[in-house]
Amino acid sequence: MRVLLIDDDALVRAGLRIILSSADDVEVVGEADDGAAAVAAVRERRPDVVLMDIRMAQMDGIAATTALRRLHPAPQVIVLTTFQADEHVIGALRAGASGFLVKDTPPLDIINAVRLVAAGEAIISPSATRTLLAHFGDSGAVSRRDAAAVRLAALSDRELEVATAIASGASNAEVATQLFMSEATVKAHVSRLLVKLELNNRVQIAILVHDAST
Repeated sequence: MRVLLIDDDALVRAGLRIILSSADDVEVVGEADDGAAAVAAVRERRPDVVLMDIRMAQMDGIAATTALRRLHPAPQVIVLTTFQADEHVIGALRAGASGFLVKDTPPLDIINAVRLVAAGEAIISPSATRTLLAHFGDSGAVSRRDAAAVRLAALSDRELEVATAIASGASNAEVATQLFMSEATVKAHVSRLLVKLELNNRVQIAILVHDAST
């Protein structure tokens, strides 16, 4: 897995490079110190996963994530933050980030997060998802609810069941168990949901379901 590091703190980048380089299946292919440089670095280095600081002077992590998710192919983005309940985090998730890590996350968890995101999973626990969405779900909630309800109305009953399970923080394996289907079938449903709803990843599916129920 090819990983790019974006953080305006050189010490943080150095620490992440040491951690990730200890894994045999991870290669750090480059780094940058602001969001604008991140876009150029991604075009040049073609990483699978970008670890993105959320607060930077030139271009913050939200704007950079938005720009990166428009690229073809687009890398998966994990945002780095100091606090879990942060308005910048929810902004980055809405922009297409696949999850977030607090900067004091243990090294092995950082490596596992990169592996999960590269495989198409999300890296937000159900409790963290509820905390974030409940804390920042009020601003513009009514308009988002109406728009989300219209989009979800286009789903079949089974697709809606899968989307709701994803919104609870369930992995593909857990969704398969809950809904009595194979994991391959769940993956097919997730792929169809992303296309049908015009979303980037399962985190955005969870946000859309939350918005519809707000």
